[in-house]
Amino acid sequence: MHFSKPVIVSSGYRCNELNKRVGGSSTSDHCEGKAADIKIAGIDNLELFNWIKENLTYKQLILEFYTAGNSGNSGWVHVSYCTSENKNESLRAIKENGKTVYIKF
Repeated sequence: MHFSKPVIVSSGYRCNELNKRVGGSSTSDHCEGKAADIKIAGIDNLELFNWIKENLTYKQLILEFYTAGNSGNSGWVHVSYCTSENKNESLRAIKENGKTVYIKF
């Protein structure tokens, strides 16, 4: 209710074959139905990321491929949760030399 707008889920559960096709990690929480890639129309993904980081419990939170000042095309927020193992790990995903690199954030 914080943003009073619908959450757009661009990716939720993925079977192993689909996860492989989209370049997902072989240990992705998407394959266990424990993760979603989200955004909210009109809300900057960094703002969404920071609100989740400061207010919710999660296993992993990743600001993926975010470009400041480009809220219309600024990647997405990956968030995973499970009933145990919630370690509140927050990362930023960027591309370097064509490869995805994860930075503690």
